[in-house]
Amino acid sequence: MKLNKILENIEYEVVQGNMDIDIKDISYDCRRVKCGTLFVCILGLKMDGHDYIMDAVSNGALAVVIQNDVSNLPKNTTVIRVSDIRTSLPIISSTFYEDPSRSMDLIGITGTNGKTSVAFIISSILESAQRKTGLIGTIENRIGNKVLDVIRTTPTTPESLELQLLLKKMKDENVSDVVMEVSSMALELHRVEGLDFEVGVFTNLSQDHLDDHKTFENYKNAKMKLFKMCKNAIINIDDSTANEIIKNCNCNVITYGIENKADIIAKDIKISSNGVTFTINFKENEYIVNLKIPGKFSVYNALSAVAACHCLGLSIEQIVEGLEQIHGVKGRFQTIQAELGYSVIIDYAHTPNAIENVLNTIIEFKKSKVITVFGCGGNRDNTKRPIMGEIAGKLSDFCIITSDNPRNEEPAQIIKDVEDGIKKTGCSYTVVEDRKEAILFALENAQNKDVILIAGKGHENYQIIKDKVIPFDDAQIVSQYLEQIRM
Repeated sequence: MKLNKILENIEYEVVQGNMDIDIKDISYDCRRVKCGTLFVCILGLKMDGHDYIMDAVSNGALAVVIQNDVSNLPKNTTVIRVSDIRTSLPIISSTFYEDPSRSMDLIGITGTNGKTSVAFIISSILESAQRKTGLIGTIENRIGNKVLDVIRTTPTTPESLELQLLLKKMKDENVSDVVMEVSSMALELHRVEGLDFEVGVFTNLSQDHLDDHKTFENYKNAKMKLFKMCKNAIINIDDSTANEIIKNCNCNVITYGIENKADIIAKDIKISSNGVTFTINFKENEYIVNLKIPGKFSVYNALSAVAACHCLGLSIEQIVEGLEQIHGVKGRFQTIQAELGYSVIIDYAHTPNAIENVLNTIIEFKKSKVITVFGCGGNRDNTKRPIMGEIAGKLSDFCIITSDNPRNEEPAQIIKDVEDGIKKTGCSYTVVEDRKEAILFALENAQNKDVILIAGKGHENYQIIKDKVIPFDDAQIVSQYLEQIRM
């Protein structure tokens, strides 16, 4: 595609060079530049693309897009200046990939907890109704059952360039609906700029990512941006921020909840270790649902999916049928039953609200002790560590504090921060810094009918220690141990 065509939807200044050149690819990573590439000097949280212009040119970049002043630019390279790289990249990417999102319905899910589960539930319901569906999220990117191999540079919502490439692949395979998790940082850093969402879903809001946003108000404001970009907003009316979000919506609003009056309400909730049964009340009609995922939070997730799928044209009967076919999400209340009579639950809960929800669900059906294995991430909001410690202590019979992606912090200091909270509760606990040893300690000491919660990592298959990413999978550790004791 000609460079002037790629840039036709943004404002720019030609610093030097020829605009009538063929661009074969776009990149913001100089290591991935090849002959004929347009190099975009993106401003990252840790690195500045302007520092890598010469590397990009030596690798074959024909043109570069800059925001800041740069001296000693290569004379034979076309240089374009824009006022804001972050808002320009998604528009450039969309144009290059021929505006793929225009040919499908986009469903975006945002909130502190539940994004992955809600995205999975919505996509499963749509697929059960024979809709060809794409999924973009924390665990994987896929079309139907086919996982797409796309470079991941962010944990939840891809950078705008990779996002547009994913959407192009989905368009080429005639996908009708794309369900995607939309993180607060994706909204803050304009990764989803220019997308028109048919449906935006709000799950909940609690303390998280203050290391990125600095204040809870900033975090909340970032989340609310999604609801300026969608036609239909699905809002959890039971969340304390719901009314403020609704006031800032400029689209059709559908509310869901359990405690307060809403458009879609759940009642007669019965929770067991095998799932949850409840009744949906919608437009004066009632529908009984048997969902194979336990927990009150699962009811909220299901309600949001009901509202979203109804906006997309499915009947409530179709939606309920799809809900009842779902068997769970990897790393989200993932249950493994041991032959010795205890059960192990692996969950991604890594915020105060999430670990509280999971433990309260376990308490609903527990028959003996609750043993919680958990830690807190390094180089992340350290104010939530004692809060999580106190919650775990109050709701568990025994806790094992361990490591959870310590990154560049000392694990012992992170554990000490957690201990400050757990000591307030009087709960018995021990510290086992090595996560594998902590899990094995729980497995070796559990008794018949106990429930072990291993929280914090869920689907993740790695540990980040210093600058190394080490293979590590909570579920795999559990399965290997249970297999060994069977032999």
